[in-house]
Amino acid sequence: MSAVTTPPSVRASVFVGTSLDGFIARSNGDLDFLPPDGGEEHGYTAFMASVDALVIGRNTYDKVLSFDEWPYGSKPVVVLSTRPIELPRAPGAVVERMTGTPAEIVARLAARGAKHLYVDGGITIQRFLAAGLIQRLIITRVPVLIGSGIPLFGVLPRDVGLQHVATRQYKSGLVQSEYVVVA
Repeated sequence: MSAVTTPPSVRASVFVGTSLDGFIARSNGDLDFLPPDGGEEHGYTAFMASVDALVIGRNTYDKVLSFDEWPYGSKPVVVLSTRPIELPRAPGAVVERMTGTPAEIVARLAARGAKHLYVDGGITIQRFLAAGLIQRLIITRVPVLIGSGIPLFGVLPRDVGLQHVATRQYKSGLVQSEYVVVA
């Protein structure tokens, strides 16, 4: 399988929290091991300000719909699903369902003028990585071992080389590492 390159005008990034043992959620989708309200500010606000649109998987979207508040404001959210989706009740929420390969999704969003995509959700992140469409990973590790759950990474068709950019430590014990994908 050869790598697909993102259109030069589009960057795709991951910003995700994991348990120390690499799980993004419990097996049932619960996120109860993450700090309430994301914990202390650790760059998420600035990251979100740099993003034109989010591309998230169906399971992640359904989990986000269960939150008390819609976390994305009026930022466009693309939900990858072959089934119809429930729309959020939040005023100003912009949500669209899409199907297709990661490359097709990125090409459609690039044609609309998107320059920076936030890719989220375990399977979605794995598919975009396998397709060679992620350029940046920001992974915040929460100091807890949960033993099992939904892993951030899965099987890949080839190694994905990463270059370490920075690691930051926060008073709460969060440790965040940033990488760029080496082409």
